Amino acid sequence: MKSRPDGSAGGRPRGPRGIARTWAEVLVRPRRTFANGITPGDQAPALTFAVAVAAAFTLGWIASDPAAMPVVVPSSRVLSEAVVVVVVVALAAPVGLHLTAAVATVSVVLASLEVDGGVGFRDRGGVSETVQAVAYASSPMALAGPAIPELRVVCGAYAALLLFVGFRAVHGLGPLRTAAAALPPAALGYGVGYRAVAAARTLLGA
Repeated sequence: MKSRPDGSAGGRPRGPRGIARTWAEVLVRPRRTFANGITPGDQAPALTFAVAVAAAFTLGWIASDPAAMPVVVPSSRVLSEAVVVVVVVALAAPVGLHLTAAVATVSVVLASLEVDGGVGFRDRGGVSETVQAVAYASSPMALAGPAIPELRVVCGAYAALLLFVGFRAVHGLGPLRTAAAALPPAALGYGVGYRAVAAARTLLGA
């Protein structure tokens, strides 16, 4: 079993302090964090982490561009914004994580395919490790809430790089295979889901 950086077993630390610590570690020490902090079957902390990142993104977006939020309760903008946050936390973030992880799982399988005297697959990590890597690689998107295209593009690019690092750590594929595995889920999860692609289109005048 892998151990946490603090020496205890069982994946990532739990609770608000654990989430904050994990977030900082992924941003500044990604190789170490992905190598030591991902444990097979330990998806619950990753889901909680992904929800926290999505909540931070949404709150930042609301604070910087409240007019972009849908008016759910016409009589109260604050209540409308609260409903949006609840929907993101309870529905959008979990569904988005598992959809992105599903794409990532298929990408990893295809990237591990090899033909050497027959069709086979290289050794790789499991689905649980893929889900965790996708979740923790989203760390930069917690800062991408403000409606600033440059910020979202930078955060999306760094999240994609972190996913590459994470996949290298948990699946052990070569650089080209890892890039092929990481690109589709990064484009979907961080590019589309967190609007980094839309921000890039804005910058390019598309």
